[in-house]
Amino acid sequence: MSESVAGAVVPPARSEPGLAIEVRRLGMPTMLSYGFGQVAEALKNAGFGAFLLFYYQQIVGLSGTLTATALAISLVLDAFCDPVAGALSDRLRSRWGRRHPYIALSAVPLAVSFYLLFNPPAGMGDLGHFVWLLSFAILARLALTCYQVPHLALGAEIAHDYSQRSTLYSFNVLFGSLGGAVGTALAYRAFFPTTQEFSPGLLNVAGYQQFSVAFGAAMIVAIAVCVLGTAREIPHLPVLARLHQRFSLLQVGREVMTAFRNPSFRTLFLGMMLATLMLAIEGVFAPYMGVHFWGLTTEQISLLPLVSVFGLIGSLLLIPPVTRWLDKKMTLIYTSLIAIFNGNVLICVHLVYPDLLPARGSSLLLALIAVTTFIGALMGPLIFATLNSMFADIADEHELETGERREGIIFAARSFAIKATSSLGLIIGGIVLDWIAFPRQARAGSVADDVLWNMGFITGPFTSLFVVIGVLMYLGYRLDRTRHAEILVELARRRG
Repeated sequence: MSESVAGAVVPPARSEPGLAIEVRRLGMPTMLSYGFGQVAEALKNAGFGAFLLFYYQQIVGLSGTLTATALAISLVLDAFCDPVAGALSDRLRSRWGRRHPYIALSAVPLAVSFYLLFNPPAGMGDLGHFVWLLSFAILARLALTCYQVPHLALGAEIAHDYSQRSTLYSFNVLFGSLGGAVGTALAYRAFFPTTQEFSPGLLNVAGYQQFSVAFGAAMIVAIAVCVLGTAREIPHLPVLARLHQRFSLLQVGREVMTAFRNPSFRTLFLGMMLATLMLAIEGVFAPYMGVHFWGLTTEQISLLPLVSVFGLIGSLLLIPPVTRWLDKKMTLIYTSLIAIFNGNVLICVHLVYPDLLPARGSSLLLALIAVTTFIGALMGPLIFATLNSMFADIADEHELETGERREGIIFAARSFAIKATSSLGLIIGGIVLDWIAFPRQARAGSVADDVLWNMGFITGPFTSLFVVIGVLMYLGYRLDRTRHAEILVELARRRG
């Protein structure tokens, strides 16, 4: 029979092949609500990735080096706060569980900080703009950390079925990708249209205020849906003994080092660090590539995120059969390599044989870019849902090895790897932006060809070589379906 929890019908637990225990499964409303919460992080990332550096470098007039340095410093400080957030949420004991209070309290500070980032007071010099950017970038990132780390840990806490765990995180990635894609497309169309006065439309100063209000409000809604929709699982969270260790930074450090003793964790951590470093460098140039390297208008660029929606939906359908066929490790490796090749093919052809591609800004070139966008969107959720599911499996193995559940620390260390290396990538990207002498407030078609070639080479083949090396590190991951089943049986025996 199904269980009725808070008025919702939840599918019964089932036995996995090779398992001597029954594992509770999640209902579809819970998984959808959990995934929809990822829209908040996606919108923040879209704002930071597609608009923030461009805004301060092209509109405010802050140098690329100073802008990237401010963002990198905020990212480094935030990275060191991730383990603290993870450890605090691991230790919290409340009637609402360990994760929900932190997730709920993050919403308003995140939205307000995001708005203030794009609305600095008038009359500030370079130093004032640097301090403003640094301050509110730190506050926005810290607010997001209070949401992100407990949110990822909550997924590992409520989903125990090996296959459904991948499905749950696929909803997370799907809604995050959809939120970022649709949000970016709407922002280009609604707030930054191309006009005779503003070409590209991102040079329109007035659009940034409306954009930041809309994105901030949407973040609050997404987090509220996540909290309310997953609250039905609170009565079914694992009942854990209160941790004996008192909270201290030294203890947090010990817990992180304990996680590093796990060989599978080390493999994912180091591979992600190298890949993320290079992807962060590429991300600095992303807003410039569409407008200047490919010669697209903001209206044309706004169509690409909508194309990716179809790839995201297709990816959601592919995740269960592909991960069953290849298991998680090889799914991660194969899809990552496909994504790298797909992201480089047009750039490399344009660098070496530019006459083979249609003219910049043409409809045919836009169609080719749309094809690669679709394939990239098809691979993205497969990659990130599989990664998160693998970290959740590591949390189970970590409990078997240490006797304590540390989802917060596991996912905090994962976030640390991403943020610490992203900060270095931002600094490198900002320095390179100045090194190739990219002009400020550059109108479409005004950038020299040699500057564009250098930007394409760095964004494409140069950084991707190192990403491939990072992906190949994943070969050292040891957990598979059979081993995870054995871990669950042993954990059930201990708890019993």
